[in-house]
Amino acid sequence: MHQQQVSGNMNPNMMNSSQGSITQSQQMSPQMNHGGHEVFDLHEVLSGMVNVLDSYMMFRTHVKDQELMDILDRQYSFILDQYNITCECFQTGQDPSHHTKKYMMRQSNQITYGIKPSQPKKPKQSMAELNDHGISGHMLGLIKSTASLLTMCSLEVSNPVVRRVLADTVPNYIEMAYEIFLYQNKQHQYQVPQLSPQDMSAMTQSFKPVMNQQSMSSMTMQ
Repeated sequence: MHQQQVSGNMNPNMMNSSQGSITQSQQMSPQMNHGGHEVFDLHEVLSGMVNVLDSYMMFRTHVKDQELMDILDRQYSFILDQYNITCECFQTGQDPSHHTKKYMMRQSNQITYGIKPSQPKKPKQSMAELNDHGISGHMLGLIKSTASLLTMCSLEVSNPVVRRVLADTVPNYIEMAYEIFLYQNKQHQYQVPQLSPQDMSAMTQSFKPVMNQQSMSSMTMQ
């Protein structure tokens, strides 16, 4: 294999700059231990959290149902705390002042199945038409989109502390989205149809587990 030759008219400073561009994470200060892609992703994540918090604040002035108000307030407090520790570890590159907390919903896991006839939906024509049904739908959409964003970003974060904070946050957003779904289902706003028993059985029985588990290496040697 031939060694690549350097053009004689190349600036030596450019050579030194190119050769010195590779830096190990242990050579960096914690504040600088971030990749460029990660920095842009974290800006998107934090902006998304701000959007959720601001939207929840606006929603609160229109919520009428006290149960939905309780969900909104508890989720707002949790997201605000998560926003703060995400900011903290992003700016310092080190562990935040406390670990990621666990969100605890208050809804039961009881699901109502079936379709109850209801009026067709259409866009609101005035703020007077805004109701708890629409607000809970907006809340669910915001939480679901943020959960997806957190998941995608956590896969490519180079700083180990920030990655862990984002990854630990994802299950909490899943829990918050599920809480809103359960609330909507109880109010007959998020209806859950089912397949016929025959179709359900056919679909659930269409796969089966592997009983004799083997390693990949043992399978290739057969």
